[in-house]
Amino acid sequence: MTETQDSLRDCLAPAKLNLFLHITGRRPNGYHDLQTVFQLLDWGDTLHFTRRLDGRITRTTEVDGVPAEHDLTVRAATLLKQHTGTNEGVEIDIEKRLPMGAGLGGGSSDAATTLLALNRLWKLNLPRGELQALALKLGADVPFFVFGKNAFAEGVGEALEAVQLPPRHFLVVTPRVHVPTAEIFSEKSLTRDTRTCTIAVFLAQQAAQNGWPDSFGRNDMQAVVAGKYAEVAQVLRWFENIAPARMTGSGASVFAAFASRAEAEAAQARLPADWRSAVASSLDKHPLFAFAA
Repeated sequence: MTETQDSLRDCLAPAKLNLFLHITGRRPNGYHDLQTVFQLLDWGDTLHFTRRLDGRITRTTEVDGVPAEHDLTVRAATLLKQHTGTNEGVEIDIEKRLPMGAGLGGGSSDAATTLLALNRLWKLNLPRGELQALALKLGADVPFFVFGKNAFAEGVGEALEAVQLPPRHFLVVTPRVHVPTAEIFSEKSLTRDTRTCTIAVFLAQQAAQNGWPDSFGRNDMQAVVAGKYAEVAQVLRWFENIAPARMTGSGASVFAAFASRAEAEAAQARLPADWRSAVASSLDKHPLFAFAA
């Protein structure tokens, strides 16, 4: 990242993985209670922020299928401006790498990176908790990225407790399908009564498995998505002879963990040539973690 008085360049909006994802109930308002562990990655979109003197908030790059007024970065900047009453403006450039509808948290991470970056660029100095409360208005995953550490999450994903996870490397494969989260959550066949666990149980199993927490639990959405999208099922089958794999979020991305980057890259080399994939390493903290107290 490069910082000047009037700009922040090369700000990573990191992807996330759900090491497990249990749906434990459904609320009267339609939202679902869940438990998950979020893992940050060193791969994601790159955002650039330049202060505007006229107070306007603009996005200068085109994002396929996302008009500027609906973009979570623009919405995050607008929400922060309204919340604080600042006269500042910003120009936002986005280098998009994370596929949409992949379960990697791309839009949510972009929004959180915007909140953190503008907290610094606009010299607002809001505490992290206040930014997380704003983040929840933008989406269930956004508070996690503002929280900025790997976390055990509950509620709709906003109740967060930091966890220490081992350094690892991941092969992430994203089928060329867009999986709408709302569609999967509304499926009648979706399991919504998984028994709740505690963070102590998760950490104990992690210790028993030599720090490989993705051996814990499952992704309750995986069977539904694989049943509806043959491409996801195909990727899961491919991994059967490579390494234990799991879908992240509501899909469509599937990941497996490896002890070294070389092992992950060797597995990647065996993929069919037309499959989208990335090798990424774990992060302990969001790159802009220091921009909120």
